[in-house]
This record gives sequence, C-alpha cells and structure tokens, in this order.
Amino acid sequence: MKIGGWRRFSLIDYPGRIGAVVFTQGCNFRCPYCHNPELVDPRRFGKTIPAEDILAFLSGRRGKLDAVTVTGGEPTLQRGLADFLTRVKEMGFLVKLDTNGAAPAILARLLEKGLVDYIAMDVKGPLDKYAAITGVAVDAGVIVASVSLISASGIAHEFRTTLAAPFLTPEDVVVTAGLIPSRSRYVLQRFAPAEHLAPGLGEKNRFTDEEIDVVKSRIEKHLSRVAIR
Repeated sequence: MKIGGWRRFSLIDYPGRIGAVVFTQGCNFRCPYCHNPELVDPRRFGKTIPAEDILAFLSGRRGKLDAVTVTGGEPTLQRGLADFLTRVKEMGFLVKLDTNGAAPAILARLLEKGLVDYIAMDVKGPLDKYAAITGVAVDAGVIVASVSLISASGIAHEFRTTLAAPFLTPEDVVVTAGLIPSRSRYVLQRFAPAEHLAPGLGEKNRFTDEEIDVVKSRIEKHLSRVAIR
C-alpha cells in the first residue's frame, strides 16, 4: 500500500459513522479539478506512510471509531489493498471505499470477500466525455460494469458527480444521471475552489445555485434519491 496521507478522525466521510480516512497515492485519471493533486501527480508525491503505522493506530481505537474510509488517488491501484482491508475488517471496523470505477474486476473481488461495507463511485460525466474529463483513454464498458456491479451488490453505496464547468454542462449532468440505476443514491457535488490538479480554477468553474436546482429537479424525474453536497 502506498499511503500518501491519513486523517485520524472524521465525521463526514462515512455516512453516519465516526471514522478515520486513509489516502492512497497514485491515480490513473488526471481530472483537472481534482482537489488532491499531491496524491495524483507523481511530481508532488510526498513520503509515504507505512500501513503498519496506521493499523497500529486503528488497533488502539477499537470501540472509539466505527469505520475506515479508503480514498485517494485511486485505491484499486494498490496491490496490497485487499490485505489491508482484511486487517481493518478483522479489527471490527466498517470499510468505505472511494473509487473511480475503472477496475470492476478488483471491485468484484473485494465484494466477494466481504471487505467493503460502503462504496462511493465517482461518475465523471457522459461516457463520451470521459477521455476529455480524465485526460486519459477510458473504456466506457468498465465504467458501466462498475456501476452495475455496485448497484447490484446489496451494500450501501452512492454515485457522485462533481459539478465543474466548463468540463460539464448542466445538460451533461442530466445525461450522466441516466447512467445511475433508479434505486441508487446520486450525489451532485459542488465544485470547491481550492488547490487543484490544473492551475487557474476557481469561482468561475462553479455551477450556480439556480443551475444546480434545475438539474436536480430534472434528474429527480428518474432518480428518487438525489442529494447536493
């Protein structure tokens, strides 16, 4: 496991639970509005944190923390992910995994082993815009496969899309929502001005409140569980 950072305490990453957050280093996408550039751009990588240090901390927090969220970067790139999650689960913690959905085979193995209790998958946009948004060639089939796998898994999950203009238009978001199964939770994430992978992004890249409200209203004709974050 290449761990680039971690947070010992969080009230917001695992819904309804108190947890820790582990940030893995490395990603196969290059989304310009990514707010964790130090985990994506190898030129910005810092010193990694030994997994054993985090596991030792968690061992002492049994009964005080409920859950561990593993995010990134992209966690499914990590060869030691299953072993790490196994040890976390053996301590009695719930596990939430954040993923971009580019590795459905790995997700399937984690689910088969019962290593994940909650999955949050980023759905970047319409399938025909994936390459433009992520900066890499993406097989649309793997995205569709991951959505299908997660939605049918029986575990708690959500799909989410970051509302960053001009990479997405309101119409693009409506199209993206069409990829989401009707019973799944879909989260519209506001773009937050911060340090991003691409320079120069800021307030101009936000959707207006009116645009978000209109998009949400349109999506709710298909999806019953739509939230704004």
